[in-house]
Amino acid sequence: MKNVLVLCTGNSARSILGEALINQLGKGRLRGFSAGSDPRPAPHPAALTLLAAKGYDVSAFSSKRWDVFAGPDAPVMDIVITVCDNAAGEACPVWPGAPVSAHWGIEDPAAAAPEYQAAAFRKAHDALAERVEAMLALDLEGLAPAELRSALNAIGARSSGATALASGGGW
Repeated sequence: MKNVLVLCTGNSARSILGEALINQLGKGRLRGFSAGSDPRPAPHPAALTLLAAKGYDVSAFSSKRWDVFAGPDAPVMDIVITVCDNAAGEACPVWPGAPVSAHWGIEDPAAAAPEYQAAAFRKAHDALAERVEAMLALDLEGLAPAELRSALNAIGARSSGATALASGGGW
């Protein structure tokens, strides 16, 4: 089973959704985790509301700093995926085991105007679900690290109607 860490600065929205999807869709093949460089005190309420409505047990989700996964007692990550442009550009800790890293930029649903947040979270969830499903279609065990990195980045570069979010008006 491969461990996948999903990173975003606040670890309250996109990375929480990614963790949930990886654990649900990747059962038996992937185990998902999430963290951030500057985590919020807790996951965004709209993320937890959406996940609860989809049948997830949301009691275990928490916002945490990414360095908890860089320590000697942390699970060794096989793949690290950034989902926000800020996290992709930040200097990350040195991860034990030299995991494959990739970027899947997803607009921040928490940045949407309040009246559009529920829709923004659904769109971010759907975009991440598409990408996790595409990742699961890869030969994760057989690809060389450079090939896997390239394939994961290609998944992140795919255009999806679910990735274009408005910060207000136009929904």
